[in-house]
Amino acid sequence: MNNLVKDLDQTLIENLAGQLRGEVILPTHAGYDTHRKLYNAMIDKHPGIIVKCLDIADVINAVNFGRENNLLVAVRGGGHNGGGLGICDGGLVIDLSGIKFVRVDPADNTVRVGGGNLWAEVDHATHAFGLAVPAGIISSTGVGGLTLGGGVGYLAKKHGLTIDNLLEADMVLADGTFVVANAKQNTDLFWAIRGGGGNFGIVTSFKFQAHPLKNVIGGPTLWPIEQTEKIMAWYHGFIQNANDDLNGFIATLVIPGPPFPEALHNKQFCGIVWCYTGDPEKAEEVFKPIRDMQPVFEHVGPMPYPVIQTLFDGLFPAGLQWYWRADFFNDLGPEVSAKHREFGSKIPTPLSQMHLYPISGAAGRVASDATPWAYRDAKYAGVIVGVDPDPANAEKVTTWCKEYWDATHPYSAGGAYLNFMMDEGNDRIKAAYKHNYARLTQIKKKYDPDNLFRVNQNIVPAQ
Repeated sequence: MNNLVKDLDQTLIENLAGQLRGEVILPTHAGYDTHRKLYNAMIDKHPGIIVKCLDIADVINAVNFGRENNLLVAVRGGGHNGGGLGICDGGLVIDLSGIKFVRVDPADNTVRVGGGNLWAEVDHATHAFGLAVPAGIISSTGVGGLTLGGGVGYLAKKHGLTIDNLLEADMVLADGTFVVANAKQNTDLFWAIRGGGGNFGIVTSFKFQAHPLKNVIGGPTLWPIEQTEKIMAWYHGFIQNANDDLNGFIATLVIPGPPFPEALHNKQFCGIVWCYTGDPEKAEEVFKPIRDMQPVFEHVGPMPYPVIQTLFDGLFPAGLQWYWRADFFNDLGPEVSAKHREFGSKIPTPLSQMHLYPISGAAGRVASDATPWAYRDAKYAGVIVGVDPDPANAEKVTTWCKEYWDATHPYSAGGAYLNFMMDEGNDRIKAAYKHNYARLTQIKKKYDPDNLFRVNQNIVPAQ
């Protein structure tokens, strides 16, 4: 049983504050509610203390404080996690949002990034050098959470997952020591953090391999929801055989409003959002088979890579109600695509939707035990999100999301991408890691035997 911060001697908290460059936020602090808020407003927790770290020394002092006082410890990077796993009730939140820096080295196209950075900040810095690091599709996502969970996005077919581009990490362990993990130092730890989440320590700095990329050709194409089976059947054959330069995730969705034409507003669609990184001279040829499918709406064109990364930021600001469910899939056969049409036809709110992200190309060519990310042979990482700004609709979007998942899960590959999951219990975590779970428990035992870092998709230390 953990202690509660409110039961600690006040002098302990005062001593901690004296050891920090950053700030200590208590429930009595005027800005407490602002500091505890998460991206997902459905999560409403009240930590006993928030430590706003500014450097590694702050992180070390905060970790030692949490361990020595037997507190429940949560670690927050960007605060974007669907299940709200960057916060806890009554315990300590170690907030990394003040540890921000991006240093690009054009000599070898590497990027050093702080543990508290958001992807928008990384994209801004790398774009000036004509470089990009594979990430997700929302630029307000934190670098830390997305990376440690895997990192699926527009560049996965061309350059792999985010973890496939991670070269090194600076970390603070549960005992307060500082280590470097890479292909030559602490290699077991380096293996574990490439998909094993925040179970093994706090990453204060990431070093990534970036890739030459300035502009892309991309954007959405839409078809009426009634054509879902036809479009999914065509898409499955097309995207799995397309050159790695072309990626695109398929979705069931509602057009909520501007900037889309008014005739599309509040209607359901099967849509695909494309991202082409290849030769612009060949774009017409590449997109011809797509246009031959006669979408009712198309807005595909050239744009800087940071622009495609921000396409959906305006639709999904912080503070919405979110409920998530996820699975991996190997195919989009008629039975499961019929379920997508059925539930896509009754999307409950304008922002609720389903996405399927391809795991083919470079992401699929990595061995399934080369990192903890076990589903390299899956064809899609699927996610269903019930989303709405109004808390009164939280039950409605949650029910739709659960029922959609219940209908499609029997056709899934079994596990799910952990960054797309809520707090769903150990069986689902084991299913996500499959054959890699046992090794992860052994590494957890070595680096965090008492499970200090457990407010996450938790891997229980081996006994």
